[in-house]
Amino acid sequence: MKIRNIILYLFGLLALCSCNDMFEPAEENHRQLEDFIEESKYAHGLLIYAYARLPYFRTTETDIATDDAVTNTNSTYRTIAMTPGAWASDNDPMSQWNSCKDGIQYVNLFLTIVDKVKWSPSTMSKQQMFADRLKGEAYGLRALLYYYLLMAHGGYANDGVLYGVPLLTTPEDGSSDYNQPRATFADCVKQCFQDCDNAMALLPADYADISSNDEIPAKYVEIGANYAAYNSVFGSSSKDLMSGKIAEAIKAQIALLAASPAFRDQSGVTSAEAATLCANVLKRIGGMDGFDKTGNKNWFMSSFKSVIEGTSGIPEILWCLSSKEKDTNQESQNFPPSLYGLGRVNPSQNLVDAFPMRNGLPISDPKSGYNPQDPYANRDPRLSDDIIYNGTTYRRNVIITGDYGDKEDTRDKTSSSTRTGYYLKKLLRDDVSPAASASEMKQQHIYPRIRYTELFLAYAEAANDAWGPKADPTGVGFTAYDVIKAIRERAGLATNEIGQPLAEGDVYLEECAGDQTKMRDLIRNERRIELCFENKRFWDLRRWQMPLNEPIRGMKITRNNETDELTYSIIDEVEVRGFDSSYQWYGPIPKSEILKWSNLVQNKGWQ
Repeated sequence: MKIRNIILYLFGLLALCSCNDMFEPAEENHRQLEDFIEESKYAHGLLIYAYARLPYFRTTETDIATDDAVTNTNSTYRTIAMTPGAWASDNDPMSQWNSCKDGIQYVNLFLTIVDKVKWSPSTMSKQQMFADRLKGEAYGLRALLYYYLLMAHGGYANDGVLYGVPLLTTPEDGSSDYNQPRATFADCVKQCFQDCDNAMALLPADYADISSNDEIPAKYVEIGANYAAYNSVFGSSSKDLMSGKIAEAIKAQIALLAASPAFRDQSGVTSAEAATLCANVLKRIGGMDGFDKTGNKNWFMSSFKSVIEGTSGIPEILWCLSSKEKDTNQESQNFPPSLYGLGRVNPSQNLVDAFPMRNGLPISDPKSGYNPQDPYANRDPRLSDDIIYNGTTYRRNVIITGDYGDKEDTRDKTSSSTRTGYYLKKLLRDDVSPAASASEMKQQHIYPRIRYTELFLAYAEAANDAWGPKADPTGVGFTAYDVIKAIRERAGLATNEIGQPLAEGDVYLEECAGDQTKMRDLIRNERRIELCFENKRFWDLRRWQMPLNEPIRGMKITRNNETDELTYSIIDEVEVRGFDSSYQWYGPIPKSEILKWSNLVQNKGWQ
């Protein structure tokens, strides 16, 4: 696409979604590139549209294509999960190709003009600070967009090389050669790391107001900045934007991906490097001292009632998108039908079985005390925090999913009923009512982009892989074992029914602490539980090279009408999965691109 066309397209989008009085005159605003230099709000629009391309979900989407959940409605994710061959290079709902590449084009174009734009003609110091901040944002956004491209499209071709995507750091125009080959995965990672480093060099770790000139960085003092001007650029009003700490976290996420089993052989990144990069982020919050002991639920529960403005006051959240407007979208889609919901995301028995007993032992352990005819008794408290199961009281309603129920909540009763015997609870606010009547109640919502729990788990995974459960050769002050211990203690494991610690402690954790492989499996399971329904599992299964086609199981519950005794029976195949692990650990390059450009090679197995 030519630069002129991009600019005209950008202007058209801005005109559609902005107030008319922003543009004078409205009929003759076909801006050229040189016009962007004189009018900063138009130049800034390039960066805004790069933000708009960030591939974050506001709802649970990809989990229904994993072993964690199914859906009771038709969707592309359900189709590709169930039908062999349905996930194809010309039918790829996971593709990030067009959106992320568009975002990178906006960033690259922005970087060519950012130092020429008149951001603040009144003072040299403010001009430089704006240019630095916006440039830093652009570098961080480009790294993030490439990260998602690598997750979705990185893979091995038939020649045995691990490829990423075409690596573009300058904008394309009418004279560009669009027939670009894919760079190696390792080279893409190097570029992402460089972009993250550039962002960190230009951005503050956090956006916060300062109260005196003494707190201004020396490089801005030298050009005459005062603290009021500094606050207008780097103060708290910018806290939802890309920051130095966010860029550092993105670098750690990229490193974990690169050091994972699916990519590590040719990525150039070791688990030790990934662990160190994760630790760098966590050291900024004091390591384990900054671990939020309520961070497994308070960021989305209704107890958080203050007006949501960025990440202020939520120690669990590093970066999020918060709704300024109240809505019922999540709840109307996922509440049980008796609560006026459509029950769309149905957690699987596979996931339910991943939650251990309250004593910390997996339900498969004969010593755990698990009773298959009383399957929800004495379980990990996170199970009832995240999932509605038969007999759960929610919003003062008892939800009956068993076959003996007489409401629509009963399994398979209507198109809005659960298919597995479970409904989603996590991410939903219990003070919302999606009823289409005067009783409707809306609330604000938080949509996490990066949570600290994810980064702690990333550190634990990489550190255990590099050095084992209890080693700390870099001296960061905590180990993989320390992280998992804190997460399980926060969850309430290894306690009795009234929350008192068991005399024997967390026996299963201590068993895993003596075996690197067992600890790896425990870390993966803790990640599965802690991050469930946050669109992580789809990518985790692939980077770990774990089976993709496990049948999705559910729970059938019947009642003896004479004794009222319930009988629990596992449904072995609620949904059969059609994934092919021989090649679908890596996503495809879009077929349309392969047909257009001869230098693009497809990932092995895809047509």
